[in-house]
Amino acid sequence: MELTVVVQNLGMGGLQDGDGNPQDRWPQLAERIGGAAERVDVVLLQEATGWDSYGHKQLARAMRDLDLDAAPLPPSRSGIGTALLYRREVLGRWVRHNADFGLEVLHGIAVTTFDVGLPAPLSFMPVHFTPMAAEQALIEANYAATRCYKYGPYAVLGGDINYAPASSRHPLPDYSEMRPYNLGSRTLLPDADADFDPAAAPEPDRRVARKLAQNGYVDAAWALYEERGDEELLRRTATDDRIDQLWVSAPLRDTVVDYAVLDTPAGASDHHGLVVRLDLDQAAADNVWEYR
Repeated sequence: MELTVVVQNLGMGGLQDGDGNPQDRWPQLAERIGGAAERVDVVLLQEATGWDSYGHKQLARAMRDLDLDAAPLPPSRSGIGTALLYRREVLGRWVRHNADFGLEVLHGIAVTTFDVGLPAPLSFMPVHFTPMAAEQALIEANYAATRCYKYGPYAVLGGDINYAPASSRHPLPDYSEMRPYNLGSRTLLPDADADFDPAAAPEPDRRVARKLAQNGYVDAAWALYEERGDEELLRRTATDDRIDQLWVSAPLRDTVVDYAVLDTPAGASDHHGLVVRLDLDQAAADNVWEYR
């Protein structure tokens, strides 16, 4: 069984700009998401701002335009929440939807599971970690990694990680495009014993992504890059770095068979999207543990 998963930061719901002015970009976003593959099965969305307003009007619009169903929207302290859409004809109805501890993360998290014939449920979680402080995002990443395992070892999480990929061999961010506040949150403080020089070359803070790796998750784009050596797999998804990522748990490592960045139509969002194809027939079944 193959699944196609799309990750996309909508940019304030796709309904307004960052200053609150009306800006309906949803038609372009729908074109990008729906055109990512012949059949899109799961969509992990960030900044679903306003999607619960007016009787979930925008959520219903998205379901209609993409011909997908939706899991319940997770609660969000910021109001800039996440959303999960899925193709019921392929995955069936969701089996469990759990937002416990979701408000420990600024933008909210919830895990949604499906019975697709694996030895345990297949779990999905859209994530959006705080951009304000890597220290807080590090805690959020551990909450997300742990909660996505709630129903077993087959876990997929993806979204706006907001920080550099895990490997020190990954291309550096484009610091010339990085705003001062992002430079302050996405780079490491100099060693406490060194003389502080604000003009010194910054070093990306990779701890948030490494926390996901420490929890047994694998960055889909990086895994394919290590196999193929194709630099296109490491394209930036925002102005300065590849901060939008999809991660799969170790038993799903071999299911990752394709990855691409989504950048058309231009202007749909300030983030590129990404699409990952998973071949679930390649999932490992030799260590099917239960959460405890």
